[in-house]
Amino acid sequence: MKINPFHQNPVNPYKRQQAKLDQTEQNRQKVSDKVEISNTAKELQSNNRIQEERQSRVDKLKVQVENGTYKSDPSQTALDLLKYYRKS
Repeated sequence: MKINPFHQNPVNPYKRQQAKLDQTEQNRQKVSDKVEISNTAKELQSNNRIQEERQSRVDKLKVQVENGTYKSDPSQTALDLLKYYRKS
């Protein structure tokens, strides 16, 4: 003989937990990242003069390194590194 208790609602805690996980997953999918580039950044990217100057400097340095005439200034390099890391 089986005795059933009165007023007991069948509750499955695992099902409730799974429902919470499903709800969380749905909320994550709704959120998306968005990136916007400012007009100033667009101008800097499209500025050919700066790119040409950089390329000419790189070419000069490349020739100096290949010829063995490139001389670096260690104290200036150290100062530039300190300035960079203090700014960050």
